[in-house]
Amino acid sequence: MLRPLFAAFAAFLAAAPALAQTPEEASSAVVLMYHRFGETGIPSTNIRTEQFERHLEKLAEGGYRVAPLEEIAAAIKARQPIPPKTVAITVDDAYASALHVAWPRLKARGWPMTIFVATEAVDRGTRGYLTWDQLRQMAKEGVAIGAHSEAHGHMAKLSAAEAEADMKRANARFQAELGFVPKLFAYPYGEASSATVAAARKLYVAAFGQHSGVADAADDPWFLPRFALNERYGDDDRFRVLVGALPLPVTDVTPASPTLSANPPMFGFTVTDPALPLRNLRCYATPETKTTTDILGNRVEVRMEKPFPGTRGRLNCTLPGRDGRWHWYGRLFYLPEGVRLPGVKDD
Repeated sequence: MLRPLFAAFAAFLAAAPALAQTPEEASSAVVLMYHRFGETGIPSTNIRTEQFERHLEKLAEGGYRVAPLEEIAAAIKARQPIPPKTVAITVDDAYASALHVAWPRLKARGWPMTIFVATEAVDRGTRGYLTWDQLRQMAKEGVAIGAHSEAHGHMAKLSAAEAEADMKRANARFQAELGFVPKLFAYPYGEASSATVAAARKLYVAAFGQHSGVADAADDPWFLPRFALNERYGDDDRFRVLVGALPLPVTDVTPASPTLSANPPMFGFTVTDPALPLRNLRCYATPETKTTTDILGNRVEVRMEKPFPGTRGRLNCTLPGRDGRWHWYGRLFYLPEGVRLPGVKDD
């Protein structure tokens, strides 16, 4: 289902004329997320080297501006203009291939990279991970180091105090090994709760999840979206759609917390741009579950036919824009064990 969908996105984008920067684009940027590069065995968190090289070529050919993530986060928080076609490249988990494969290619183009590091894996000398010596060298060469917790656990399960304690332990290791504490944070697995976000708010300038969408001034700066790329979802059509995406300007989002108290959620939001043709809006749940979208004026309500299975679920809403680029809004939800909509029994 997803591959034909992205092919349709790309065809729509290619056929439309390029227009001037939209109001939504003026305060937004696309943030890309990778894990491993050119590795084998775990395609869900790996991008093949040739795929990554094509991504960089398309950014260069398309005239995209690859900017430091901290610069983007600061502009979003201050609601300052962001140059058009701005993109940031981020890497999670500190696998060694970020140094051996990704960084030389980015460095050759003069492009920045942010790597989010979970300190416990580095301290243990985990096979396939970077060492502190390598991270020090990368920092000297201009790689931005972000925090990714100490233990890389499911932090949405933790209380605010427990999450803050984990973050502080990681920060102590960064200070001891690198001589500084990172300003940016990325939630392990992209999972967060209101308590987790509150802890990150106390310790970092901004924080990022793994839910799809374009980062903009309407977002919570401590739970900004990123587009994830891997072998299966790293083809040229999808990449072209993602880097050209625009935010869907929303407010009054329910549920406000990414941790669900009912499953399926009663999901809804209000679109703030009255000129957008909401009749063309489509919302999708993953794992794939049939959804119904009701639109009343500028209010959108999305209902799922079945609950999310497991502990996580995603909802993505997309809308073709006036210039052929797609407006995109996504959420990742965390489901505590046993959460079900009243009246719905577990199998």
